[in-house]
Order: sequence, then structure tokens, then C-alpha cells
Amino acid sequence: MTWSVGDLAARFDLPTNVLRHWESVGLLAPGRDAGGRRRYDDSDVVRVAVILRSKAAGMSLDQIRVLLDAQWAGRHSVLEAHIADLDRRMAEMVRSREMTAHALECRAHDITSCPNFRSTLDDVLQGGEWNAEGPDHT
Repeated sequence: MTWSVGDLAARFDLPTNVLRHWESVGLLAPGRDAGGRRRYDDSDVVRVAVILRSKAAGMSLDQIRVLLDAQWAGRHSVLEAHIADLDRRMAEMVRSREMTAHALECRAHDITSCPNFRSTLDDVLQGGEWNAEGPDHT
């Protein structure tokens, strides 16, 4: 079975221009029918699912292109770096969840004055440099 650009876009609730963009940056390479129209097959459907999952995990299109290209020489190093980034972000999310859960259950009117709440911030208060992406360990 093959899909038109409109059918595939509808399947994933995407605008058609997104699929065209992904093709222009080398993430998709759909076949063409006799009239020159794009025709997506099962492997393209899987690639779109990989792209969506990867984007949801914070990968850039360049990183996704590496992920999908088995011949890319630096593939493993790019993927290892992404796994390290995911591990860092997941750990930060756990700490953020613990802080939020404590704030939800805290009886103090001003949670920032609660010593137990402050202990959930020890890594930030006593740690290294901090930026919007998380702790800077460089």
C-alpha cells in the first residue's frame, strides 16, 4: 500500500508542508507515481514515526538524519551524546517532580521558607552554574 502526501499527513495529523520539508532536508525520500506525485510506502510511515518520536525527545533534524542514516560515520557518537542528554533531562525532571510534589503537600504558606522544600533545591543552590537547560557541568 502507498499513501499520498495528504493521506500520510492526515495519518499523523501533520500539515503536508512538514512532510515536504522533511523530504527537502533528507529525512524522507518518497517514490513518485507516473504523474510525479509523491507516494509514501510502509518504510516512509516508519520513518515518520521515528522522526516524530525523536522530535518529541528533543532531537534536532540533523540528529534525526544521523539516526536514520546507517552509513553515517559519526552515528554512534551523535546517538551516545543524545542518550547522555536524555539521561540528564530525565534526572532533572525527577528532581523537578519531587520539588513540585513537596510544594503540593507542604503546609507552609510560603514554600520558599520551608526548610524541607529548600532541600529539594540543594543541587541548584549549592551546585555549579545554572542555565535554562539545566546545570552546567563544564
